[in-house]
Amino acid sequence: MITLIGKDLAREGQEFVFLGPADECENCRFKSSCVGNLELNRKYVVVGVKDNEQKCPIHAEETVIPVEVDRAKIDVLTPSKNIFEGSTFTYESPDCDENCDYHDLCFPEGLIENDKCIVLENLGKHEGNCKKGLKLNKLTLGFVI
Repeated sequence: MITLIGKDLAREGQEFVFLGPADECENCRFKSSCVGNLELNRKYVVVGVKDNEQKCPIHAEETVIPVEVDRAKIDVLTPSKNIFEGSTFTYESPDCDENCDYHDLCFPEGLIENDKCIVLENLGKHEGNCKKGLKLNKLTLGFVI
């Protein structure tokens, strides 16, 4: 999908989480092509950069560039056991209220409850110690849309 991103961020491989439009976007003529296609709290990766520029008062250099984005791959820790590369499942956030070094991997940005996911890579057992005593696997996920 095509969106607009700040000129300083418009490079292939750049990842971002869409946290919602700024107030200034409400009456912008580019709103539908800029933030209209993006889903709130989703993580995206830039896969292509276009040539033209547009003025935008909220970005650095006051310039945005059209880019092509896809949903980004997401790394996650999960206690699920029967997971293999290519398998699909519905994401359920873990029942955990511990604040630990692995919190961001157990509750990664861009992954939302009940997302349909595909395991792109099973990175094996996580070597860190879970405060709840869970045996965790690290996975790289994609989305089934």
